[in-house]
Amino acid sequence: MAMVGLVFIVLVAHDVPLAMHLREIERDRLTTSIERDAFTIGGQISPALATAEPHREQTVADIVDAFDVDPSSTVVVVDRNGYLISSTDPTHLLGDDFVSRPEIAAALLGNPSSGSRPSVTVGEELVYVAVPVLSGADVLGAVRITYPKSILDRRVNEQLRGLLTAAAVSIAMAIAVAILFARSVSRPIEDLRQATDELASGRLEVIATESGPRETRQLARSFNSMASRLGNLINRQKSFAGDASHQLRTPLTALRLRLEQASEAASTNPDATREHLEEALNETDRLTHLVEQLLQLARAEGSVLQATTFDIAELVVERIEHWTYLAAERGIEIVPVDISTAKVTTSDLAIREILDNYIDNAIEASPIGSRIEMIVVQGEDDVEVVVRDHGRGLTDDQRRNAFERFWRAPGDSNRRSGSGLGLAIVAQLANAAAVRVELRSSPSGGIDASVTVALAKS
Repeated sequence: MAMVGLVFIVLVAHDVPLAMHLREIERDRLTTSIERDAFTIGGQISPALATAEPHREQTVADIVDAFDVDPSSTVVVVDRNGYLISSTDPTHLLGDDFVSRPEIAAALLGNPSSGSRPSVTVGEELVYVAVPVLSGADVLGAVRITYPKSILDRRVNEQLRGLLTAAAVSIAMAIAVAILFARSVSRPIEDLRQATDELASGRLEVIATESGPRETRQLARSFNSMASRLGNLINRQKSFAGDASHQLRTPLTALRLRLEQASEAASTNPDATREHLEEALNETDRLTHLVEQLLQLARAEGSVLQATTFDIAELVVERIEHWTYLAAERGIEIVPVDISTAKVTTSDLAIREILDNYIDNAIEASPIGSRIEMIVVQGEDDVEVVVRDHGRGLTDDQRRNAFERFWRAPGDSNRRSGSGLGLAIVAQLANAAAVRVELRSSPSGGIDASVTVALAKS
């Protein structure tokens, strides 16, 4: 309705002054038309008034009657002294004195006049035009044409009726457009409100209809994106809680079993008690490692890490030095291959954790006496860091599933040190740092674990 009100205000502000202006123009046009008729009549009766023939009154009357004048008008012709010669009003008598009429007096002095004045005889305001009848420079008489002002106003209003009709049509169209616009805007907003209520009630799969104007469609798309992300986050949290409770149950059960066995053997078999306690400590270490990884995964979930600019080669060399001694204990060598300097922009903490997980997995998968190669490949817009091992590798399906939580290769299902969270943490960190991670089959038959980082903009 605000639009209708605005259109109404605009029309009033525009059309009211315009109507007043057009009313004046139309009134002037009609007055000019009456004045033209008066001069035409005066020109036709001028020869008759110039003579003193006894039948000139009839001649003038015939000329006036023959002229096509409006029936609502009154035509009066007077001689040079102001006495009536002819009139279309039957109540007027020949010889009546009209010199007292100011417009007649002015015309007899040679001055055309027009305007309006109240008339006692008619009982309303008259619009008049009075012009002299000339023969050369001599004034032979005068012609006056009068209209009731109400008739003239009615004709003016008839001409303005089209403008009022156009204004009414404009308002009607504004109402129709306002209704359509209100429906096109309010309906999508109402649908979005209902979708919001459904989301608030717990229906995470709700989807808002993308309809209406561009702004409401964008709002619906943003809502759907938010609802999808929220649903995925809650589903991941539920899955995470279920998987975590399942994974924690195994070491807790083993720990309880070892402690019970140690308690039973404490009084009779000290060696067995010592062995059970050592295994209980191992289970405690495994449980501690699992909890730490669960916390790390929870912190990485949905986070956005701060990006910095650093030399990727320096970070790779640092991680090689960090892991060299642990790998050497397993008879494995970590060697750099084609390490070239390259400035990148991303989270150095995320890249450090990703490389640590890759190297840790590579040490576990590599046979004794083999080596792990660290490769840095610089492209046009990015840099790829590859950790290559010479282990038994993974199948295509296994590589696709490797980044899932608690997933472990079938051959590693009994490996007690693994939690199945390392690569899941890698995937979360990659998402938070906006980098790309991938597992490929290496030329040696093992795995190429890669992370691709965008080069820093110069």
